[in-house]
Amino acid sequence: MARKLPKGIRENKGTYEARAMVNGVKICLYGSDLDHLIEEFHQAKEKVKNSIDYRKTMITLNEWFEEWFTEVKAHKVKETSIHPMKNNFKRTFGFYIGSKKLKDIKPLDVQRALNTMEQEGISNSAMREALGRLRECMEFAVGNQMIASNPCLIVEVPWTYKKAKEEIALTQEEQNTLLNEVEDSWYKEMFYFMCLTGVRVGELGGLQWSDIDFSKKCITIRRSLSCSYCNGKKREMLVSPKTVNSTRQIPFLGEMEEVLKSQKEKQKRLKAELGERWRSGEEFSDLVFTTGMGSPCSRYIVDKEVKKVIKRIREKEAVLAVQEQRELKIIRDFHPHTLRHTFATRCFENKMEPKVVQSLLGHSSISITLNIYTHVLDNKMDEEIKKFGVAKTQNDPYSEIDVGKVRITAKSHY
Repeated sequence: MARKLPKGIRENKGTYEARAMVNGVKICLYGSDLDHLIEEFHQAKEKVKNSIDYRKTMITLNEWFEEWFTEVKAHKVKETSIHPMKNNFKRTFGFYIGSKKLKDIKPLDVQRALNTMEQEGISNSAMREALGRLRECMEFAVGNQMIASNPCLIVEVPWTYKKAKEEIALTQEEQNTLLNEVEDSWYKEMFYFMCLTGVRVGELGGLQWSDIDFSKKCITIRRSLSCSYCNGKKREMLVSPKTVNSTRQIPFLGEMEEVLKSQKEKQKRLKAELGERWRSGEEFSDLVFTTGMGSPCSRYIVDKEVKKVIKRIREKEAVLAVQEQRELKIIRDFHPHTLRHTFATRCFENKMEPKVVQSLLGHSSISITLNIYTHVLDNKMDEEIKKFGVAKTQNDPYSEIDVGKVRITAKSHY
């Protein structure tokens, strides 16, 4: 039985001929050894496909993004960030225009993709991150002469005219209410620690007892707990902090020593009670803050506990409002990062210098710290301006009001 010949190859008078047209490039080969010709034919087609002309014409956005990310971006980011970054692109521009050929993508295509994402409820932060990465990817394509210009540079972004949700710190009263509510909770010390240090949730989860020096009364932040999902499987690992400035030392403030000693004793007692049921593996055996079963305190755990506390406070307030026949006080929703902002606000309320607060929080830029400082000053300004009516005198049409270090002279119209 005659051997079936592959597509593009035919027999001609005892020899074999291979012909193909790949993106306008003609391939024509001859040979008497069929196996050798098949291999040569395959290599010739691959060579044409890998040529710059072929890639310019045929490569899709998804193919180019994968190549760019692997060769350029992946080695510059943390291993734990690779999957979330690629997944963000896959569900945004990869989904909407990823199958289009790179050369055919125009600014209008990018704009339409953004508009559709907005209509379908994709968050501004996800769109902003995806567009930033697409711009990088396309700029590299321009540099490699794959495309003539970057189609991302002239699009109108949907978040330009939307005011970002303001991060509002808890007032002292709200903070006290929160801490009173967790007095009998396993997570009491965790909440106190967050209010006394302003650490990020990942830094809280990654803190180990070896990071705490009771003799020097100092805490060293040197790692973070990363929790992500890759191919449906949960991955928890200890990684380096967010930025270079994130590695820092925080002195014991307030009742910190008492809080940490209480946590250590409580954790030791529960470990002994649970024995082999204590869930911390070897990597997480030294963690300061864990669940009641020994698992790491991930972002999900902390967020869930915050929501539970808010719910309990609201339920108690509802009962008291009925019993005392008064108006219901509604505690607002907040999330774990609010406690970081709250710590910074307490620092500024106590006249701490912005550079010191930046160091305690591990901010990469003083401008981030000053944004919180400005918000505190704005609140103080409002309080001081309300005193205007009281500050003016009957005989002098000009009244001087001190607002921090600024001296304002205001003319009276009375």
